Amino acid sequence: MAAAGRRLDGALLVVTAVALAAGGAARIAQAPVAADWCWAAGTAAAVPPAIAWVLGDLRRGRAGVDLIAVLALGGSLAVGEFLAGALIALMLATGRTLEAAAGRRATKDLRALLEHAPRTARRRVGPDVHEVQLGAVQVGDVLVVGPGETVPVDGRVESDAAVLDESVLTGESLHVTHGQSERVRSGAANAGAAFDLRAEATEQDSTYAEIVRLARRAGAEAAPVVRLADRYAAWFLPLTVAVAGLTWLFSGSAVRAVAVLVVATPCPLLLAAPVAIVSGLSRAARAGAVIRDGGVLETLGRARTLLLDKTGTLTTGRPRVIDVVAAPGHGPSDVLRLAASVDRFSPHVLARAIVDEALGRGIELLSPERMQEEPGRGASGTLEGHHVTVGARDGSVRPAWARAAENRAALDNAAVAWLAVDGTLAGAVLLRDPLRADAPRTVRRLRSAGFARLLMLTGDRAGPAREVAAVLGLDGVRTEQAPADKAAAVRAERGSAVTVMVGDGVNDAPALAAADVGVAMGARGSTACSGVADVVLTTDRVDRLADAAEIAVRARRIAVQSALGGMVLSLVAMAAAAIGLLPPAAGALLQEAIDVTVILNALRALRPHPHAGAAVGPATERLIHRFAAEHDDLRSALEAVRNAADQLSEGPQPTALEAVRTVDRLLTERLLPHEHAEERQLYPALAVPLGSAEATATMSRAHAEIDRLARRIATHLALVPDDGILAPQQLDDLRACLYGLYTVLRLHFVQEEENYFSLAPETASRTRTAGSHTHQPDAERRPAPDG
Repeated sequence: MAAAGRRLDGALLVVTAVALAAGGAARIAQAPVAADWCWAAGTAAAVPPAIAWVLGDLRRGRAGVDLIAVLALGGSLAVGEFLAGALIALMLATGRTLEAAAGRRATKDLRALLEHAPRTARRRVGPDVHEVQLGAVQVGDVLVVGPGETVPVDGRVESDAAVLDESVLTGESLHVTHGQSERVRSGAANAGAAFDLRAEATEQDSTYAEIVRLARRAGAEAAPVVRLADRYAAWFLPLTVAVAGLTWLFSGSAVRAVAVLVVATPCPLLLAAPVAIVSGLSRAARAGAVIRDGGVLETLGRARTLLLDKTGTLTTGRPRVIDVVAAPGHGPSDVLRLAASVDRFSPHVLARAIVDEALGRGIELLSPERMQEEPGRGASGTLEGHHVTVGARDGSVRPAWARAAENRAALDNAAVAWLAVDGTLAGAVLLRDPLRADAPRTVRRLRSAGFARLLMLTGDRAGPAREVAAVLGLDGVRTEQAPADKAAAVRAERGSAVTVMVGDGVNDAPALAAADVGVAMGARGSTACSGVADVVLTTDRVDRLADAAEIAVRARRIAVQSALGGMVLSLVAMAAAAIGLLPPAAGALLQEAIDVTVILNALRALRPHPHAGAAVGPATERLIHRFAAEHDDLRSALEAVRNAADQLSEGPQPTALEAVRTVDRLLTERLLPHEHAEERQLYPALAVPLGSAEATATMSRAHAEIDRLARRIATHLALVPDDGILAPQQLDDLRACLYGLYTVLRLHFVQEEENYFSLAPETASRTRTAGSHTHQPDAERRPAPDG
C-alpha cells in the first residue's frame, strides 16, 4: 500500500510538472488558449487525489486542511485562474513527495533496527550445522554465528572469543571482544571470526526482539502534538472559508477569494509536526533509547518528575571488594586467596565479587575439597588440610581487629564476608555495590533537560539508600519499598506532574507500568521490565535516558514551532491576499515556499543540539580506557597509603616506617607517573569534548597537591634519624600527610571517573575505585553486617 501510494504521488508530480511546463511553453509561443488548456488539465488532474485525501481524513474522523486545497483547485477552475490552479496542483504533488521523503529520512534509523533483525539461525547438532527459523531456537542450543552475521538470541560465547560490533544496540562504533562464557546480546554483529553461541533465551525473550517490537510500534500511534495539529486544522479550516467568503462579499472579487484559499493551502504544513516527532524517535534510537511511539516521546518531553530504582540503575548492581582485613599473623593476600578459593565455584553474587578481586590482583587460587554451601550462611571447604569457611560470622568472641572491621563496615554500609580457618576468625572481606560512574553526570544532565524533581525508590535499607541520594543530590528517597509500594509512589507523583520511572528488575515492572513513561535498562534488565516499558535503553548506560529526554524536549519544541510558525505565515499571506496584494499565482508560489521551509525546519530534530558538546574521538576514547584501567590497578596503592597512616597511629614502629617507604616507592614508580601522564596526554585531549581546557583546571590543581604531599612524605623519610625513631612533631605531620594524600587521591579518582571517564562508552558502567561512595546491594546477600 505504501509503495503504491508513493507511485501515485510520483505520477501526480510528473503530470502536474509537465502540464505546468507545457502551459509555460505555450504562453511563450503566444498560444494563450493552449496554455490555459494545459494548466487547466494539470489542475483537474490534482482534484481526484485531493478529494480522496479529504475523504480519507473524514473516514478517520479528521477534518484535514486538504479540504482547503480542493476548494482552491475548484475555485481556480471556476474563476479561470488556470495558472494558479496548476501551481496549486504542483504544490500538492511536491508537498506529498517532500513529506514522504522527509518521513523516510526521519525513520531511517528505526528502519535500520528492523532490517537488522535476524530471521534464521544456524544450529549445531554434533558435527552438523543446519539453518533453522529463529523461532525454533531453544534454550541450550549451540548456534554458529558467522562473520558479518547478527547474533540471533541472547547467549554465552562457547568459543575462545567473539569480536562484536554492538553499534546497533549501543550507538558506539568500537568493536567489543567477549571471552569464553561471557554473555552477549542478540542484535550485535559478528565483526570477527565465526564463533559458537550457547542460547540462553528464545527469540521472543531475547534483548533485540523487544527492541524490534518497540521499533515496529514507533510512530504507529499519533503523538499528542500531532493530534494538536489536527485541532489546529479544526479551527483553521472554518477560518479560511470565512475569510475567503468575507473577502468575496466585501470586495466583490472571486479572484481575491480564490487567492485567500490558495495561500491557505498548507497541505504538507501540518505534516511538519509528525515529521519532527518521527525524527526525534529516529535520533533517540540512534542514541541507544528505543521509544515506543510518538506519544511517548512527546510525553517524555513534558515530564518534570523522575523516579529511579537504585540497584542496577544508579549503582552497578554488582558488589565489589573495598577492603580486606587480616587477623594478626595473616596477610590480606592470604585472606583473599583462601576466601576466593572456597568461593570459586559458588554462584552467589558476593562470591563472584571476591573471586574477581583475587584474580584481578593476580592471586593463584586453590582447589577446595569437600565443598559445601549453606544458604544464608556461606561456603566451606578443605584447603591444604585446613577447614575454611567464608560467609556470615557465628557467635564466637570478636577480637579487637574484628570489631574494627565491623565498625568500618557499618560506617561504609558494606557487607562483610568473614573468613574462618579451623573455626578461628582469620580475616574479613568488605564488599559494597558501587555507584555507577556515569550517575552523577547523568543526574546533572537530567536536571538540565527539565526534570525538576528526582526521587529514588529502592528496596534497600535506609542507610545505603540515603547516602546514594545525598551523593547524587536527589530530592528524596523512599526505602524498603516492595513492588506494590513503588507502584503506589509512582501513582502519587503522577497526581502533580508528568512522571517517568526508571528500573531494571522484575520488581520494577509494576512501577514502570504505572508511570506516564516507563524506562527499562534493557541491556541487562528483565524481560518483564522491558515488556511493560515505553522506552528501552539498549546499552547499560543510564545517561542514555538524559540523551532521550533532551531529544524529546527538542523534538517537541521543533514540532510545535513548525506547525504554529507555518500557520502564522499562512495567516499573514491570507490577509495580504484578502486586500488584493497577492494574486493567486504568486500566492501559490509563496505557500509552496512556506511549506518547504517548515518541513525542513522539522527535520532539524534529526540533528544534534547546536550547543551539544563534541563527541569523544577514538583516540581520546582509547586514552580514557587506558587511564580508567590504571585507576583499577592503583587501588592497591590507595589502600597502602591509608594502611601506612593507620600503622603510624600505633607509633613509630619499624614496620610502620617500612610501610611508609613502600608508599613512597608506589608513589614514585606508579602513581605519580600516572598523574603526570594524565596531565600531559588525557587532559589536553578532553579539551574538545568538554568545551575548553578550563574544564580540567580543578583536576590539574589536584595533581599539584598530590605532587606536594608526595614530596613532603619523601622529605620526611629523608629526615628519619639513624635510630629510626621519629620525633613527635615529625610523626604527626607525616601521619597527616598520608591521611591527606589518601583523601585527595580518593576524591580525585572519583571526580575523574564521574566527569571524564564516563564520557567513554565502556568506562561509563565500570565499577568504582575503592575510595568512592559505594553501597550495599538491594537483593538478599549471603553475609550481612553483624551488630
